[in-house]
Amino acid sequence: MPHLRALAGRRARRRPESTSSRSTGLRLAATATLAASLAFVTACSDDSDGGGTTPTATGSATAQSLLGAVDKASGEPIKIGLITDGQSVVANLTIQNRVAEATAKWLNEHRGGIAGRPIEFTICETDNDPAKAADCGNKMIEEDVPAVLIGTSGVGPDAWKPLGDADIPVMIFGTSDPDMLTDPATFILGDPTFGVIDMPIQVAQDEGNKKVTSIVIDVPAALHSAQDIAPPLFDKAGIGYELLRVAPGTADMTPQMQQVKSNGSDQVFIIGNDTFCISAMNGLKAVGFTGTISAISQCFSDATRKAVSGDVLEGIVVSAFAPIGTDNPSAALYKEVVDTYGKDIDLSNQDGMVMFTIASGFHAALTGLTGDITPQSITAAIKGMKETELPGAGGLKFRCNGKAHPESPASCVRGGLVTTLDDKGQPSEYKVLGNTSVED
Repeated sequence: MPHLRALAGRRARRRPESTSSRSTGLRLAATATLAASLAFVTACSDDSDGGGTTPTATGSATAQSLLGAVDKASGEPIKIGLITDGQSVVANLTIQNRVAEATAKWLNEHRGGIAGRPIEFTICETDNDPAKAADCGNKMIEEDVPAVLIGTSGVGPDAWKPLGDADIPVMIFGTSDPDMLTDPATFILGDPTFGVIDMPIQVAQDEGNKKVTSIVIDVPAALHSAQDIAPPLFDKAGIGYELLRVAPGTADMTPQMQQVKSNGSDQVFIIGNDTFCISAMNGLKAVGFTGTISAISQCFSDATRKAVSGDVLEGIVVSAFAPIGTDNPSAALYKEVVDTYGKDIDLSNQDGMVMFTIASGFHAALTGLTGDITPQSITAAIKGMKETELPGAGGLKFRCNGKAHPESPASCVRGGLVTTLDDKGQPSEYKVLGNTSVED
């Protein structure tokens, strides 16, 4: 095949090694992508809801209205690489494999595939192991795929490295890896500053709050945005800012939360997994904190809802990356796709909906692509796409021309989603914030 790169013939791009991206421990990415990286920590060991799903006939009126008119792809399939963590000792993320395959069936039957040809995924699982992730990247080069999608992963940068060196286009939901954020053939479906900077600033402005303390799990990658990027942006917004680092595994955060109450903060923003956030929220209650609580979505799981009282949960503002759990068009489409084409897919699992967004977003970015399907033609088509709605993302629009965030040209989205929890810790309506149009 003309676009297969031999190892000896590839143009090697020299990139500085990123300590955070190479860490084999807990990987906490910045901003909106932080939640995506945390997902592999908080995912359940079994992502099935036990009851499966009830298939809906594609000929029904309801299915037709959501899935769209039949537009079947034909001819030789286009093999697209798909790298996921699969099932590892950390978490079971095999739901992403099943969602991707269900999404491909829908796109092939109702969206004409890619350039009229069926999409076929070539899947490689990393087992959340950096070495296996690198092997997956190299496997995709050997398989001669013209593009690769990377799901929620703790080792995404390791899988990406050989692909980046080979100029294979990659689409991923989020990452904090600096090389990926600036790579000309990488496309990221998350705003690099919204989730842990723009969102808490916006909440503070809406509520009239004067000072925010970020309560952050004390690992290097999580601290980057909170420690290095956030302070000048809060200062520019005229809002006081303080960083409180707390060690992972701290069971009782009452002493630390007393610091929050004493420093005059009227808002907190919590960054960590569910166990970490439970300790922080219960500590805030213990010291009588009455200000605004905001957090990333990975703070919340069934464990959080059981361990934190309803009077604390109610009113928490959450940055979100998948509009699950409410009645909205994105969730309705996702449900119809996986009910019709999937099996044993838990609709409440956000990693599944993230994969739906990645796969269908990749397809949407290639609308109008014709001719030979190569890494070069795919990269050019994605860069030349018009602004369009990102499927499964609650109304967010995306455009990958490098101008959404010039300092991170791989980013395709501005803004993100927020929701407010009820007293049971469940989301209410999702709102789009900061999703301004990307200029030509």
